[in-house]
Amino acid sequence: MAWTTPQELIDAALDGDRRALARMITRVEDGHPSAPDLLAALFALGGNAYVIGLTGAPGAGKSTLTDQLITLIRASGEEVAVLAVDPSSPFTGGAILGDRIRMQDHAGDAGVYIRSMGSRGHLGGVAAATPRIVSVLDGAGFPYVIVETVGVGQAEVEIVESADTTVVVVNPGWGDSVQANKAGLLEIGNVFVINKADRPGVSDTMRDLRQMLELGGDRTWEPPVVPSVATSGEGVDETWRAILDHRNHLETTGELAVTRRHRLELEFRRAMIDEFTARAEASAGRQTLTALLEEITSRAIDPWTAARRIVADLAEESNRGH
Repeated sequence: MAWTTPQELIDAALDGDRRALARMITRVEDGHPSAPDLLAALFALGGNAYVIGLTGAPGAGKSTLTDQLITLIRASGEEVAVLAVDPSSPFTGGAILGDRIRMQDHAGDAGVYIRSMGSRGHLGGVAAATPRIVSVLDGAGFPYVIVETVGVGQAEVEIVESADTTVVVVNPGWGDSVQANKAGLLEIGNVFVINKADRPGVSDTMRDLRQMLELGGDRTWEPPVVPSVATSGEGVDETWRAILDHRNHLETTGELAVTRRHRLELEFRRAMIDEFTARAEASAGRQTLTALLEEITSRAIDPWTAARRIVADLAEESNRGH
């Protein structure tokens, strides 16, 4: 079906048309001219989805755990959307992995929507467009959105900027305390899952994690450490209970509203930067930007002075317009 307006796309998606939802996400991800109108309308409809982030090292079992959590959420009668961020192909920019090989048991369930998106080289375990896609899924009416990150390294912890509850998935024998602290995962985790707990070393890993968490100082929430064997479903009920307990903590203490306001502030600032950069580049023109870049390359001018010059010219142009 050909949808001619953003509102037609939104109406179709709200009626359960997954093709319309997929089209909206693609437009937002690619920066289609209709994306601002789509985001504006969907943002007004949103604010109700609870966002769960799953992060951890490659091979920790995030996808298997996600699959099991989908089953639990669907058993409660709720719908759920999954945004799986994968490494990007260096050739196409698309996700190397994809929803074709993920969570196939739910492929025919109309109450489950699974979308893979490439990170497109963006660090942080997520894609630059992740918060906007989450906003689309929120506005589309999903009560739960799960964001599964790329396997993360030392500084890739941006999932905390999109999720209400962040679940960190590790395996027995995971790293040492120095590496764990460098990763920043201890700071962002609200629930820790030691997956593949049928392997040796789970008791030591649980003890080490709890000790490291105790060294983190006073917290209003003490992150639970849950052993799990996601392939068999062991520990998944406990993981879901821990997520719901954290949600209840955030809601009763008022922290949920505070953290969501902070996330919206970050997205607002990113949107301003994107909008201002686009306007500045359009105002300056390619020839001026190329000339400035040549001056920077020859070190006749520094990047910061060049940027201030562009800003000053844009401001002067705006004043003339008034």
